[in-house]
Amino acid sequence: MSTFRRVLSVVTALFVATTTAVAVAPPASAAVWQPKPFQLTTPWTSQVSPTNALPEYPRPQLQRTEWLNLNGVWEFAGAPNLDSPPIGRPLAEGVLVPYPIESALSGIKRHEDNMFYRRTVTVPTAWSGRRVNLNFGAVTWETRVWVNGVRVGATHTGGYDAFTIDITSALKAGENEIIVGARSTIDGSLYPIGKQRRNPSGIWYTAASGIWQTVWLEPVNAASITRLDTTPDVNAGVLDLVVQGTAGMQARAEVVSGGQVVGTATGATGAHLRVPVPNARLWSPDDPFLYDLRVTLLGTGGGDAVVGYFGMRSVGKAMIGGVLRPTLNGKFVFQLGTLDQGYWPDGIYTAPTDAALRFDLERQKALGFNMVRKHIKVEPARWFYHADRLGLMVWQDMPALDSVDDTPVASHANYESELRRIVDQLKGITSIVQWVPFNEGWGEYDNGRIVDLVRSIDSTRLINHNSGSNCCVSDPEPSNGDVIDDHAYQISTGTRLPTATRVAVLGEYGGLGRAIPGSEWQPGAGFAYGALYPDESSLTNRYVDITKEVGKFVHTRGLSGSVYTEPYDVENEVNGFYTYDRRVLKMNEARVREVNQRVLALARGTEVGRGELVSLRVTTPGYTDRFLRHSDALARTDVINDGSSDVAKQDATFWARPGLSNSACLSFESRDFPGRFLRHSNFRVRNDQNDGSSVFAGDATFCAREGAGGTALESANLPGYFIRHYSEAVYLARSSGANPWDGGGTFTADSTWAATSGIWRSGADLPLDQARSFRVTTPGYTDRFLRHQADLARTDVVNDASAALLKSDATFVVRRGLANSTCYSFESRNYPGRFLRHADFRVRLAANENTDLFRLDATFCAQPGTGGVRLASANELGTNVRHYGEAVYVASSGGAHAYDNPSSYDQDTSWAVANPWAP
Repeated sequence: MSTFRRVLSVVTALFVATTTAVAVAPPASAAVWQPKPFQLTTPWTSQVSPTNALPEYPRPQLQRTEWLNLNGVWEFAGAPNLDSPPIGRPLAEGVLVPYPIESALSGIKRHEDNMFYRRTVTVPTAWSGRRVNLNFGAVTWETRVWVNGVRVGATHTGGYDAFTIDITSALKAGENEIIVGARSTIDGSLYPIGKQRRNPSGIWYTAASGIWQTVWLEPVNAASITRLDTTPDVNAGVLDLVVQGTAGMQARAEVVSGGQVVGTATGATGAHLRVPVPNARLWSPDDPFLYDLRVTLLGTGGGDAVVGYFGMRSVGKAMIGGVLRPTLNGKFVFQLGTLDQGYWPDGIYTAPTDAALRFDLERQKALGFNMVRKHIKVEPARWFYHADRLGLMVWQDMPALDSVDDTPVASHANYESELRRIVDQLKGITSIVQWVPFNEGWGEYDNGRIVDLVRSIDSTRLINHNSGSNCCVSDPEPSNGDVIDDHAYQISTGTRLPTATRVAVLGEYGGLGRAIPGSEWQPGAGFAYGALYPDESSLTNRYVDITKEVGKFVHTRGLSGSVYTEPYDVENEVNGFYTYDRRVLKMNEARVREVNQRVLALARGTEVGRGELVSLRVTTPGYTDRFLRHSDALARTDVINDGSSDVAKQDATFWARPGLSNSACLSFESRDFPGRFLRHSNFRVRNDQNDGSSVFAGDATFCAREGAGGTALESANLPGYFIRHYSEAVYLARSSGANPWDGGGTFTADSTWAATSGIWRSGADLPLDQARSFRVTTPGYTDRFLRHQADLARTDVVNDASAALLKSDATFVVRRGLANSTCYSFESRNYPGRFLRHADFRVRLAANENTDLFRLDATFCAQPGTGGVRLASANELGTNVRHYGEAVYVASSGGAHAYDNPSSYDQDTSWAVANPWAP
């Protein structure tokens, strides 16, 4: 049983009985609702009816015992404006609230700029003598309300925040008429609309107009609570609580755990109450523990009682291992998330049921993610409750203004007003760890001032001033943001590094597509951010490849978070793990979860990149430019950078092999001296030849443990001893001991290593500045060689009898990599200055353009292959030079293209380095 449900049983049995008794209002009128034809249904579509349209209490953080759900069938009509409400006049159509009118579930399935909703309701007699509030979860965009012909409350503007109108003065005994007018012009509007468009296409989706979240009535006393602002103070062991409500009242707050009150405090409304939370159990993705909260107003006119919940956790940023990282409860937790857009084929902006709303988050957690970026939309309160309960961190985007490129000044007031209300409304949500005011520069203006605005409302979370700020904005970036956020869909080495004040994240990547017949919004119209993959295997392979690269960036480039596009398809975008109808998982769940867990393990330090070239960087402050290397057989640390010698770079690069004495652990084989491994001997770490003995195997095996922002390497045969740098030497040391290299205040930092990608990126050597030819190794084709012809790379049979031109075309001079000196570039023997490069995956010969892109496209890192060397692209990560037919491509195993076919991939991507055909 969840903690939230436990507290409901604690409050009183009357709570449940009363809530159940009046939870759903009777039918509003004789209006008939009939769902419109569905382009796609979900597993929950058929569960929706007029009597059970989202029956759950909609506000988990401020819940009362009595309420009346007004979801259900209302009368509906479009209108030219909102000036003439249909008071006392039945409306012909039936709309199912709270599904937006463009949705099939609403029964309308069309857009209206202006619209009226009408219904009647009888207020329970038990509410007599109390105020009656009409509550809206959200309505797009302008809302006016009439009760019994009387205009009540002020006009509300804003499509994403909840609001309340006191309708007491307009009520009468018996049946009451409620009319809601809504204006939602969408296109050309001067207010935030996110990705809604009247004519959706591409990355813009169907509009969601009118009422789109739950509507309900609620009785309150003359003195009442309007909001609970909860801010956990982990260091002090208290909950900082502000009870918003009637001024001048006293409030009593109780923190409840397991049905027992563990902390209480009493104080004035509007003041900061410090409620003790002793020995707090901290909320995290691994342990999403929630406390229950009861708050009661005391004294004359009081008696209002509400229940809510909160999690104890802290969010911040700190320099860890020489890298600025986001922290959760003081620790670096890599934020591995998805771009969750919150659209449904049956309900558009509104999930058909609460189970459907929960499903999306449960499945993302099951796939191994620990974070969700809620993209350009604000969800209902119950979505955040599910995220809190499941343990998914949330980056909350602000919905974008309609104008993407040129924001009218007239829209700024609407944007900022709504931004203020959204942050205020959501700042008590445990799972939110980051605010994102702008995305890719859409509608961006005064971003430094907007950061200050958000921080003035909530200073407890990081602020990402513009996700994708490398995409689209030429203005200078503000100095007050907390995040460097790049979007790189197919990954590259171009993501920017963190600074002393900003953490670095990959705010969007992936977008890998696969269309599933029978689950398409518009059959045949699906698109992705790249080629469409033909089957589960190819799509999963590519996801695994690019996500492994994300893992490498954690310590190599200081990356602290990533966001994959996306958890499910959205309309004609087919980039999802799941189809838009949530019926088909398009990738292999176990493999997705495995690679996601690998990324999180790399960040924790319990994995270092098994089977790959790695380097071990010092994490002790002041020494983070030093790497572990071997020199004269002894291990030591030295400063190593781009200007270092080739010998130093190679000596600091190791193959991470399964442990010689325990395959669950690791052994580190020298990159430049195969067969030699790091081992300890008389507590000194050294690089020695494997003699095959069990003693050597034990001495050369280390188990990766979670360190302080990296990996602690514990000896497999001397538990409690770790590889530590001490001065320039490297020892096997323990946290306390007799040796000078044992213990000390910096022991933890000195014995923590950041496992980066190998400084030397090539695992195989080629003869530098010498001419060579590259022979196919695939059986049946070993008489063919790589050559260029008409600027395209291909393979042809070359032998002694071949023409001189063919021999020359099949000869290349091996050069240092144009983009990375530890890799290679291949210059034409007969066209000096022209290099093999890839473009649109085809390998070709082109003149050096002296651009960053050309240099990357023309750089390949040599790795051991099957009977030869594999030439891995330096920037189209996860791809290798492959012959397919007679043509040559950079290909991935099992990718979207024909040339990615996994059959014979290993041999097709291996090339025998041969003497040159042309001298």
